[in-house]
Amino acid sequence: MKRIKKLLHSKIIGKRGRLSILICLDAILMISSVLIVFFILQNESAYPIIYIGKWLIPSLIFLGLPFYLFSKQYQSLTRYVGAKSFYALASRNGILLILIALISELIGLPRPSKSSWILIWITLSLLSTLFRFAARDLLINFDNSSLEKTKKVAIYGSGSAAIQLAAALKVSGRNKVLCFIDDIPALMGRTIWDIPIKSDKFLNISQNIEQILLAKPSLSKSKRRSIIKRAQNNNISIMQIPSLEDLTSGKSKIDSLEPISIEDLLGRDSIKIDLNLIKPIINNKSVCVTGGCGSIGHELCNQIIKLNPKFLVIIDHNEPSLYQTQQDLINKIPPGTKVITALGSVLDDLFLKNILKKYDVKLLFHAAAYKHVPIVENNPISGIKNNVFATKAVCDAAISSNLEQVILISTDKAVRPENIMGASKRLAEMIIQGYSEQEDEKKIKDPNYVIKLFSMVRFGNVLASSGSVVPLFKKQIANGGPITLTHKDIVRYFMTITEAVQLVLNSASMAEGGDVFLLDMGEPTKISSLAEQMIKLSGLTLKNQENPQGDIEIIETGLRPGEKLFEELLINAEARSTSHPYIFKGIENSIPYSDLSKNLEILKKYLDENDKEKSLNMLSKLVPEWKKV
Repeated sequence: MKRIKKLLHSKIIGKRGRLSILICLDAILMISSVLIVFFILQNESAYPIIYIGKWLIPSLIFLGLPFYLFSKQYQSLTRYVGAKSFYALASRNGILLILIALISELIGLPRPSKSSWILIWITLSLLSTLFRFAARDLLINFDNSSLEKTKKVAIYGSGSAAIQLAAALKVSGRNKVLCFIDDIPALMGRTIWDIPIKSDKFLNISQNIEQILLAKPSLSKSKRRSIIKRAQNNNISIMQIPSLEDLTSGKSKIDSLEPISIEDLLGRDSIKIDLNLIKPIINNKSVCVTGGCGSIGHELCNQIIKLNPKFLVIIDHNEPSLYQTQQDLINKIPPGTKVITALGSVLDDLFLKNILKKYDVKLLFHAAAYKHVPIVENNPISGIKNNVFATKAVCDAAISSNLEQVILISTDKAVRPENIMGASKRLAEMIIQGYSEQEDEKKIKDPNYVIKLFSMVRFGNVLASSGSVVPLFKKQIANGGPITLTHKDIVRYFMTITEAVQLVLNSASMAEGGDVFLLDMGEPTKISSLAEQMIKLSGLTLKNQENPQGDIEIIETGLRPGEKLFEELLINAEARSTSHPYIFKGIENSIPYSDLSKNLEILKKYLDENDKEKSLNMLSKLVPEWKKV
């Protein structure tokens, strides 16, 4: 057997040897096809068969083999022949036989009947195809038999992606596909390439499946969660094909299997966004994003650029990140749109006002903020300056320019804050509310006055943001653990960055001024359960008292200063629905801007003097829900 494998291996026999073998076999097939047909039709020819065979068989060989060579029949790799190879073979054989028939008629040689020519063509084509398919399967089986271990897998899905994956796995030979699994009743009991299609209930009863390969891009997150839970309950590992974007762009191949990421499971199924509502506020207008290189800001830029703004002005003080954001957008810019990268601080009033006036900005998303709780807790002066007075600078610049709308990106940590970051963001919200009240007063005095809309969007954690626990846990798992958890009962809401930004854009289209938009964050997630799930998805086991030999341990470090067990989006617990099921409006009180303005001036004075104690006392006065520790 080993000698046969060596002989079949192209590196041993070489290119010339392979060609010689194929030519000899084709010659045998030509002779065989003629003999088979003559045997079947031996009494139908007007001439003795022996006379026809004497010239027909040599003609097929001496004309046919050079014709095969000339038409590149031997260039294709035998182990990859498919339906196209059959069509090419049939075409070549047809041309060859027509050529021989014409020559025999011109010379006046004894010829078989017309039906004989057709049967020779059919027989030769079938024999050639069967030989090549048999040789392909033989080579693949020999290659696969040399592999040490073949994994038994089930492919979840039965569409084109699943079929392509099965074809790739068959060639590689590292996996044996036991079945396709799908939840479409009409497919049950049917087969693809003799591989049965099973119900998803098969996962609960099969003892042979070692791994499940997800190859159904249309699967909802809830369905994915269900499949993964059942697989884990049956100790079956699970992988998935790359995303459609990676496949179509050529970044990945269909058989480049990837582990399931936690981002694929957290959050809810895709939401519907009405672009017809959003496009009018952005199309052919100048839009500005402050903090455009942060997690939310960057995604805002990605989605705004698709809505054809006249200018997309990106403000950030981080030069490398600003350059990277520009490079990320460079191939996405539609005709008629220009991207402006503005390097500077939003706290610089003159810089900000010049930018807004120069590009006639109409809509501004204020995403620039310090948001890491421990960092702001240790650097309160810088945190308050940036979060509070950058917001005031944006509002002042809006008043002195032609800006029509300002949207503040806020956080759930602004609700009954227990840390300085949350308190500073709550004060930023109050500034937005204060400027909106001023606009309402102007409208009352002058009914013809067109108010500028100041509103905010408040939401919680987003996946894959710089402040999310998910990247931290991934890094800790990659380093072999342990995973550090501040408290086993801590609960957070999660949504994808894309989903959050889509809802922010939708909120902007609903703004009337002074709005507090609240995003429905979905179901709460216990962070300890999240950590355990990430360990399992990494193919590792949890190390605890029940399993002391496990791979990754989870350690509680205690709540950080200002950290809450539960986050919330409402202060007064009052909200009303909007036209979008995931967007609500909070009904909340605010301080009259005249009072707020005076205290802000005092707070700024303390911050400029770097007086931490007085600054925090004033922050506590302005945001009474927060108590200075």
